[in-house]
Amino acid sequence: MVDLQILAMGGGGFSMEPENPLLDDYLLGLAPAGRRPRVCFVPTASGDSDGYSARFLEAFGEGRAEASVLSLFDRTVTDLQGFLLEQDIVYVGGGNTANLLAVWRLHGLDTALNNAYQAGVVLAGISAGMNCWFEASVTDSFNSNGLDPLPDGLGLLAGSACPHYDGEPLRRGTYRALVQNGFPAGYAAEDGVGLHFVNGHLAHIVSSRPDASAYQVTRGDTEASEQHLSARYLG
Repeated sequence: MVDLQILAMGGGGFSMEPENPLLDDYLLGLAPAGRRPRVCFVPTASGDSDGYSARFLEAFGEGRAEASVLSLFDRTVTDLQGFLLEQDIVYVGGGNTANLLAVWRLHGLDTALNNAYQAGVVLAGISAGMNCWFEASVTDSFNSNGLDPLPDGLGLLAGSACPHYDGEPLRRGTYRALVQNGFPAGYAAEDGVGLHFVNGHLAHIVSSRPDASAYQVTRGDTEASEQHLSARYLG
């Protein structure tokens, strides 16, 4: 029986820290040993940005992994599930979470990802690529100047998610207020932090930054409760 693994990153990785490979190295270490990891980048949330995909291919290029990009706006892969099952890791980029989910469902990628996950393919992502795996999340998908609740994730992980907890000024207060008002409790991750779930349970918290942390946020008597979760610095 294979372990089901998801690495949900609040920020960091090749797109935010191009000179700091610690989080991405940790992710590659989750792939089976004995050969170069097969890693597929899914840039849907950025509208399949060519520049974003190029940065991924450069970061995970020859010698580090067998890297590929799965585009849906100019789709060339017919058998999505078959393609994903050939991967060791699926890495979802940041951008617009709501658009990502809508496009995935239109193409059936949501089902294909779930089947790949059940087969042991490691799922990962940053920002929108963190949000998507949970039941709910906090997102700027509808307003680039504000944040809104999005109770519409894939639900591979229970509860809600909030990335960029320290990197964007509205994140902390908005998430805490939403949870206190009935939004699903969940996890917040600062930039540089990865939440490593194994079989649906938070097993490890790692960071590419020495002082970064994660939090478990739950409803309290009068205000949301924020439990600090220490991260293991990977440096």
